[in-house]
Amino acid sequence: MILVVCALFPELRFAAERAGVEFFASGVGPVEAALATARKLAHEPYAAVVNAGIAGAFRTRAQIGDAVLVGDEQLADLGLEGGAPLHLPGGAALVEREQADAALVARCVSSSLPAAGGLTVATVTTTDATAKRLEARYGADVESMEGFSVLRAAALAGVPALEVRGISNYVGDRARSEWNFDAGARAAAAALDAVLDRLIS
Repeated sequence: MILVVCALFPELRFAAERAGVEFFASGVGPVEAALATARKLAHEPYAAVVNAGIAGAFRTRAQIGDAVLVGDEQLADLGLEGGAPLHLPGGAALVEREQADAALVARCVSSSLPAAGGLTVATVTTTDATAKRLEARYGADVESMEGFSVLRAAALAGVPALEVRGISNYVGDRARSEWNFDAGARAAAAALDAVLDRLIS
């Protein structure tokens, strides 16, 4: 069984149900996504996890209606403000980056579904100043609120996972974000279908 995790079911309303695949809505934001996914994986066995949904794109990185396969996720603004190293007792380290499963990515990445870097935020970016700061610091292509959390929960549970996103808006000034939920949801559904075709075959 493959578990498909979205924040809210409307993000995948254009996706087709299929045998051997369970759709699950975790709730919005990094905390809800991490806790709900971890709880789900603790109680039921899954062969793989796919995090799917809409995302914003940093300008020039992707266009509205595009779909991407996110192979690398970073958690924004964890640690010291400004990004300086945070030295913790006993050599402990913050975990602020998580990779999609390399074998799953290799099976699913293609020219029609390009690889991208993701950034998980707790606050949706609504100014160009913040967008520029985040892009400069993290170099990500897309912004979501759940990607890191789902990949991290799956990694800790020992379940291979990857992430697909449909682009619904541009990151930055809300008045110029060109928000289009349907375009993002359709792209996310198409990407999910393409990934499931390869994972199930």
